[in-house]
Amino acid sequence: MGTYINRGNSEFRDIVAHEYVDKSSLIPLVNATLNSENRYSCVTRCRRFGKSMAARMLCAYYDKSCDSRELFRGLKAEQDKSFDTYLNKYYVICVDMTDFTTRYRNEKKIVKIIQNKIINDVLLEFPQIIRQEDDDLMEILSRISQNTGERFVMIIDEWDAILREMGTDDYIVTAYVDLLRRLFKGSNSNIVFAGAYLTGILPIKRYNTESALNNFREYTMIYPGKMATSLGFTHNEVEELCKKNGLDIKEMERWYDGYSIGCESHVFNPYSVMRAIDENCYRSYWTTTGAYDSVITYIQMNYDGLKDDIIRMLAGERVYVDTTEFLNDMHIVRSKNDVLTVLIHLGYLAYDNETQECYMPNKEVADEMNKAIRATSWGPLVKTIQNSRALLNATIAGNETAVAQAIDLAHDENTSILSYNDENSLACVLTVAYIWARNEYVIHREYATGKGYADLVMIPRRNVNKPALVVELKFNNTADTAIDQIKRKEYPTKIAEYSGDILLVGINYDRETKKHTCKIEKQMS
Repeated sequence: MGTYINRGNSEFRDIVAHEYVDKSSLIPLVNATLNSENRYSCVTRCRRFGKSMAARMLCAYYDKSCDSRELFRGLKAEQDKSFDTYLNKYYVICVDMTDFTTRYRNEKKIVKIIQNKIINDVLLEFPQIIRQEDDDLMEILSRISQNTGERFVMIIDEWDAILREMGTDDYIVTAYVDLLRRLFKGSNSNIVFAGAYLTGILPIKRYNTESALNNFREYTMIYPGKMATSLGFTHNEVEELCKKNGLDIKEMERWYDGYSIGCESHVFNPYSVMRAIDENCYRSYWTTTGAYDSVITYIQMNYDGLKDDIIRMLAGERVYVDTTEFLNDMHIVRSKNDVLTVLIHLGYLAYDNETQECYMPNKEVADEMNKAIRATSWGPLVKTIQNSRALLNATIAGNETAVAQAIDLAHDENTSILSYNDENSLACVLTVAYIWARNEYVIHREYATGKGYADLVMIPRRNVNKPALVVELKFNNTADTAIDQIKRKEYPTKIAEYSGDILLVGINYDRETKKHTCKIEKQMS
């Protein structure tokens, strides 16, 4: 068993030996591309989304040095007609680029080191092949194919690690991209490779408008194509896990759901789901990494409207993003759209392909974004979040004056949001004012088109001992009128399943004085 070639199936054996969610339906999708014009695939997802597990599964399936049939017994892949055709039929070269970036982070000749290590390993498997002085990896593989008729499957896990971590060095970037082109776009590539499967966080780097490897089929967080459910957990998969382990699916949804990937509208972070099951505890399992540090850098960039968009998304809003401009390079970020796009690829934002909008997917991500904001120079935003917590406490305490003053402050601090100039812009300020409430409440926002008002219905989350809130906003009227509006529309009946106390909160905004007034009434359970 080699280090890079024919690694065997022990890693996948360890995976299926524990609680394994069957993602082997990926195998028939890859099988369908082998030895065709579509043989090169690059599947990118944010961290902790199962990319490495998928790579190990493919290694175990294709590797001809082992017998993996038993490992796939009863899995989805076994039911496909292509299963026996390709099972353990190829020499597999499997490389995790983070192994090299960790060890050779400051090495200028890292690409040459990568090639030499793989070459040495391959030649141990094919001792009859003589290495010549100027041979590179592709020359060695071509000679093997010519002499033996064998084709390889190459799997590169975290293909973009070098670009993410060493991408400011033009020499290294050029050498690495040239290596990939030499392997997969050369005259002998289709002779040498039955297929190649790359995983990473970023799609393949673009130069101007063209991909460096435009013969690869790419499946990303934004355009996942047929790979939409191949990585990440679907709602059905998580629901089964919750039933089996006696956990609350609603809490799983709150913490780890929210990614909309292609046709799948509910995709969970699999790493976090499994950690929550193992530890019987819902919390953020994302760890501080280089990606986290990058987020801090990105969200501080002084691009027009970026701060407002981040605030709106933390408050549960969605914002439009043009993802087509990004060059798939974390070191080349030129606009607000680029920032939002890279945050989608990093998993800090989710993306709705139909509406072309991005948003915060879940509590885990929102908590991490809040941490990142606290580490930035965005003092006013940090203050906004602190003020929001005080506003919620004042509302629950029935302090009408404090509530009105707090919303005045939120209005003044977020006047730039009003520049969106749509019918819900002022209501968005109210949503931002109650941004902290999302930690303890499920918030439903409703609009009445053409009436100029908005409602927030807030229902306390399970195990939160606080009243529900029904908030009505009026303009150039009175807070009492807002309360009457709530009663007349019978908003409390919309939360009839809730059995606790309900606070009716009427808020009026006077356009001339630019001041708010507040009226709070309590309905006992």
